[in-house]
Amino acid sequence: MPTPVPPLPSPSTPDAVADPPSEQIVSGPGHRLRLTLLMAGACLPILGAVLIAPVLPQMQDHFADVPGVEALVPMALTIPALALALLAPFAGVVVDRLGRKRLLVVATVLYAILGTAPLWLDSLGAIVASRALVGVTEAAIMTCCTTLIGDYYSGRQRDRYLAMQTMCASISATAFFVLGGLAGSAGWRVPFWAYAVSLLLAPAMAAFLPQPRPDDHADASSPTVSDPTARRPFPWRPLAGTCALTVFGAILFYTLQVEMAFLLDDMGVTASGIIGLATASASAAIVVGAIVFTKTGRNPQDWLPTAFGICTVGFAVVWLAPNPVAVTLGAVVNGLGGGLMLPSLLTFAMSKLHYADRGRGIGLWTGSFFLGQFICPLVALALASVVGTLAGAMGVIALAGAVATGALGLAARRRRIGTAPEPVRQMAG
Repeated sequence: MPTPVPPLPSPSTPDAVADPPSEQIVSGPGHRLRLTLLMAGACLPILGAVLIAPVLPQMQDHFADVPGVEALVPMALTIPALALALLAPFAGVVVDRLGRKRLLVVATVLYAILGTAPLWLDSLGAIVASRALVGVTEAAIMTCCTTLIGDYYSGRQRDRYLAMQTMCASISATAFFVLGGLAGSAGWRVPFWAYAVSLLLAPAMAAFLPQPRPDDHADASSPTVSDPTARRPFPWRPLAGTCALTVFGAILFYTLQVEMAFLLDDMGVTASGIIGLATASASAAIVVGAIVFTKTGRNPQDWLPTAFGICTVGFAVVWLAPNPVAVTLGAVVNGLGGGLMLPSLLTFAMSKLHYADRGRGIGLWTGSFFLGQFICPLVALALASVVGTLAGAMGVIALAGAVATGALGLAARRRRIGTAPEPVRQMAG
């Protein structure tokens, strides 16, 4: 059964996270099936991001006579992430008004229809347009799956399952990349058949995901939560800060994953097998970081300075790396920090939201994260043009990360001092 959500921060301290309510552990066969469906749904946008990457050269050869093919073919890969970033906040509004489960089922069906469209489209422009529409469905799917995890679970169990999203995404990214490469050997259109898998998920979601109800999330300490007529302001101020931090966090999270091949190529490493091994090592570190997050009882907000600091150290190692092994080590360190950072940011954002606001809030957070993912290569390119080298650009990002880490550390220190009990003064006899 869905369980209570943490109360909003008090008005006097809008940036503070309230203590979570007592946790009600959810278990049983129905819970395991529900969790499996939500994790599978959350992996669908990852499938869209990496599945066709190995066949882009084949697509470019096929449409070689199309004007602007050099830009349009890569856009077929990146435009879903842009659409997801721009539309996830609007998807959140629809989630709160239309309902989580209904929108998830509809979006999952449309994902299959639009995702397989390149199988019969002969126009590159039409293919790019269909990919943009795939991003629209991905925005709805990601927002719904994450919101439903917040609806169904509470406390540390919810934190663990949000971190599990990170693990599943990292593992599935590697698997989908291999699958795309193998399927691409039969032709550039073949990998698009994988989108049809969502037709299996949609009826299972409709049948086995329970419909969350607001009354199931009423918290005794916040009676207005269960009152549908109560008017509460949306927590714009605390959530805006979290979303801004998430954009920068996504840049720290994705930049080395995107630029790894180019950094190694600058050092003379051109073998795709070696580059793939280095990238896989960084992905494995993300999983390790997420596991560490799930195994500790630490407050997600307290993890943020540590996570940003570890990511920053990874960039610094890459910046100063004298050889490819050191570059890979830096990427691994960065991945470890990213595995801690992503669930920390997500659970921190979730803790600010009531049931009625959760769709909009998670939509804003999801849009912020994918916006950072989309702009990270543009940031790296702009910085490289200024400082002269891609490695130097990583150094600039490391300096920015150090500033962010210091600011988060100071905020955490002030929060601890502000919440510490005052010492008892003894009266002189």
